[in-house]
Amino acid sequence: MLKAQQLTLAVLVNAALISTAFASEQSEAQGFVEGAEGSVLFRTGYLNRDRKDGLSDSSSAAQTAMFKLDSGFTKGVVGFGAGIIGDASFKLGENKHTGNQMIPTHNDGSAYDHWARGGAYVKARVSNTTATYGTQVSELPVLASNTARLVPEYYTGLYVESNEIKDLTLVGGKFTKNQWSNDINSDGQGLDSAIFWGAKYKFNDQVNASYYGVDVEDKLERHYANVNYNFAVANDANVTLDAVGYNTEWEKGAATGSHTTDNPSDRKNTIWGVSATYNKDVHNVMLAYQDNAGNTGYDYAYNADGLQSIYVPNSYLSDFNGNDEKSVGLQYNYNFKNHGLAGLNWTTAFVYGWDIDVAKRINPSQIIDQAEEHEFFNQIKYTVQSGPMKDASLRLRHSYLRASSSYNNQAVNNSEGIGSTNEWRIWLDIPVKLF
Repeated sequence: MLKAQQLTLAVLVNAALISTAFASEQSEAQGFVEGAEGSVLFRTGYLNRDRKDGLSDSSSAAQTAMFKLDSGFTKGVVGFGAGIIGDASFKLGENKHTGNQMIPTHNDGSAYDHWARGGAYVKARVSNTTATYGTQVSELPVLASNTARLVPEYYTGLYVESNEIKDLTLVGGKFTKNQWSNDINSDGQGLDSAIFWGAKYKFNDQVNASYYGVDVEDKLERHYANVNYNFAVANDANVTLDAVGYNTEWEKGAATGSHTTDNPSDRKNTIWGVSATYNKDVHNVMLAYQDNAGNTGYDYAYNADGLQSIYVPNSYLSDFNGNDEKSVGLQYNYNFKNHGLAGLNWTTAFVYGWDIDVAKRINPSQIIDQAEEHEFFNQIKYTVQSGPMKDASLRLRHSYLRASSSYNNQAVNNSEGIGSTNEWRIWLDIPVKLF
């Protein structure tokens, strides 16, 4: 794997030095102040989980202002810039049963009344290659920040992105701090080092492919690959075929608890999914199949590897990522624009997962059950299309998740899985552009 990292670094450096046939982003720099942008996202969030079979309920409500002030790049061969990113929040109500990475808690479990987080970053650009160092939100599929809670998950470190070669994006870097959405400490997850690398290539207007990898020191090594093919069909419709997969190997010190082998240093998993999506006017239908293989489920997030690092098709409240689990899902989305309600969308989905291997906690090598789970998901979202409130949105989401009692018991005893749950989420987002 060290060779892969060295090769990626070499490609990034060489790409920055190669003369290309298309315009340099840095040559179009407006200036440190002239190119600056600032924005605030005001969010009111509510998340409630009515959990079954002995699992504790949780409910959180809070208000936040997420801000980002980003300078432009100075002019010249090398452009420099800086910025700050962060959030300031306060709880709504008492929040006696807070949870789900929504609100920070004191040592006695009580919710913070108000809190603030964030940090600064610096950046430099040569041609079409940019290096950013400091606090940032990661969108890498192997190290994806959780953005599905009140505030985002932050990483601190170096991120390099190069677009020197047309249609090819190369990334690489190293993060040394990880802060969950409900962490006050900027390194709340105790990350030592997460080295990542990857590439995304657009073959043409129809085919895209990508590969990413990460090595979290003393925790895990993970690889991700994706191929996406989009083509037109009859009656002004189009079809998208997508294939995605992860391969993960955990080290002895990893916080992965659902292993089914006696050797804690021999935990591995491959999870993959394929989907076909049909889109015509206001209708969008997706059929997906997902499969796990290895000797443990696809455990993620608890090794400073990103609480959203699961870019697979059957991921809703449950990710259908249990040990040896297979799942099939059907999703339908309807856009109400033809009814004079542009900006209103409804999404519904049903996923069924089966063949989950549940192991005894005392003797992990002994499989005692092949469990199942199923989820019925519904979401309705309205986004303002114009006017002073343009892009403001209100989202209401509900999941009905049920699992076999043995899988629920595993969630109770080992903090694995979600377990049978009724969940509600309400999100009101109001973006404001400062300059």
